[in-house]
Amino acid sequence: MPTLFRFLVTIAILVGIAYGAMFALVTFVEPNKGEMTVRIPAERLNPRE
Repeated sequence: MPTLFRFLVTIAILVGIAYGAMFALVTFVEPNKGEMTVRIPAERLNPRE
């Protein structure tokens, strides 16, 4: 039983670290907002066969 408890505590700590890392990313990282333009050549839109 002690090994099961140790395993569950280890998993809980790892899950807590992962949750904390995700929370920190959501809180501190701002996405870049802006327009993006990509030109597509006419040959790719209407391929001649």
